[in-house]
Amino acid sequence: MNLHQFRFVQEAVRRNLNLTETAKALYTSQPGVSKAILELEEELGVDIFARHGKRLKRVTEPGQEVLKSIEVIMREVGNLKRIGEEFSKQDTGTLSIATTHTQARYVLPAPVAQLRKRFPKVSVSLHQGTPEQVAQMLLQETAEVGLATESLAGFEDLVTLPCYEWSHVVVLPAQHRLASVERLSLDDLAGEPLISYHPSFTGRTKIDQAFALRKLKPNIVLEAIDSDVIKTYVRLGLGVGIVAEMAVRDDPTFAAPAGDLVWRPAGHLFGQNLARIAFKRGAYLRSFVYAFAELTSERLNRNLIMRAMGGESSSYDL
Repeated sequence: MNLHQFRFVQEAVRRNLNLTETAKALYTSQPGVSKAILELEEELGVDIFARHGKRLKRVTEPGQEVLKSIEVIMREVGNLKRIGEEFSKQDTGTLSIATTHTQARYVLPAPVAQLRKRFPKVSVSLHQGTPEQVAQMLLQETAEVGLATESLAGFEDLVTLPCYEWSHVVVLPAQHRLASVERLSLDDLAGEPLISYHPSFTGRTKIDQAFALRKLKPNIVLEAIDSDVIKTYVRLGLGVGIVAEMAVRDDPTFAAPAGDLVWRPAGHLFGQNLARIAFKRGAYLRSFVYAFAELTSERLNRNLIMRAMGGESSSYDL
């Protein structure tokens, strides 16, 4: 048995048992993938996959156990590579970060800039996606560190730590009738066309829950994943925006007296949101990964992350 066979099996599962897509992803031929998997099954004496003709239909029960072992082996191979890179190249390499648009646009610029200043030989690769995609990129080792608000804590193969809390704000045209109201209510917002995030992004679940608890039906006229897009459509008069507070904090659009938009706090309406940083469980983290995590939140430090990665069950809630 060899690493190529393990990689083919692992990728076949990732590609929903589609061997054509598996071969494309691994830059090889479909017959080569099929042969390697069959040879591994023959050597192990068990069927990893149930088949219909030449097509893979499902993972067998022994196949599930084989996959668990392959996952451990491939994770440790990746760890060996990272250990070698760290000690041979001395703080040189690429830090791959998976995150959402809001984090990439408003939260990460300062930590990334500080990291590059501290580790000038380290390049940074940003991968943006939904919180679900962020989790999958970590699990598939496309990224070493992930940052998002939703979903990350729900994956048992990820170690997640609270990073910082944030609230939503309401964005209004400066001449809007609600612009003079300092403390908005859900009733105020329920009577307006609303523009906010897609349901899988940036705390949108909290918004929907708040209206539902009051038995109010919000009139969502436009959904987006980008805070700047939401602000643009508010400026065009399509409705009242609900965005993350970091999207307005340093925006000159809101600087009086020239600003054409105003914002009002909405934490009392939608509660607090918690952004989390995440790593794949069991992964070896290079020194600049720890440094980056520390730069994202003053609550994080190398010792705490190491304890969490080591399986310590202490609570790290904010």
